[in-house]
Amino acid sequence: MDLNKIKRTHLKQGFVQVYTGNGKGKTTAAIGLTMRALGAGLQVYFVQFMKNFPYSELSILQSFHPQLQLKRYGNDAFVFKKQPPSDELIVQMKEGLNEALQAMLSQKFDMIVLDEVLVSIYFKIFTTDEILQFIRQRPPKVELILTGRYCPEEIIELADLVTEMKEIKHYYQQGVLARKGIES
Repeated sequence: MDLNKIKRTHLKQGFVQVYTGNGKGKTTAAIGLTMRALGAGLQVYFVQFMKNFPYSELSILQSFHPQLQLKRYGNDAFVFKKQPPSDELIVQMKEGLNEALQAMLSQKFDMIVLDEVLVSIYFKIFTTDEILQFIRQRPPKVELILTGRYCPEEIIELADLVTEMKEIKHYYQQGVLARKGIES
């Protein structure tokens, strides 16, 4: 699809959407919203925090540049090592959040996606107050999407739409590892 042939459009009103919970599908929901927005002629700034694995969606998302700006900050290696995140990682991710804020305030983008920002609060990379401050600075015509487990109640209260992905059953419990093109 040639996005250059789609007429550029803007939202009349933006909202804050949260996708949280212990179930699969939070990032997938954000990617789906991104595809829909691009198809409608909107501009998207998509940030992934704590993800440096070469997930399969990267190749397709990168192909939508410049209508889609994709940024990645940090990794989750500290989680597997059962250690706190390094100061360097925290600085890098805070710089990423600041860049996302500048992108949002520029109003060049109709949608801002902060993928895994909520779990980043859980790991004390960001504070709840930092993310609340980010949300409160959202221009009225910008859609803001936040994903990740462990969403603080204060963010749920401020959001306009909240979806909790609840795991009922998962084949991981049967020893099936992440499959390329499905989970990675």
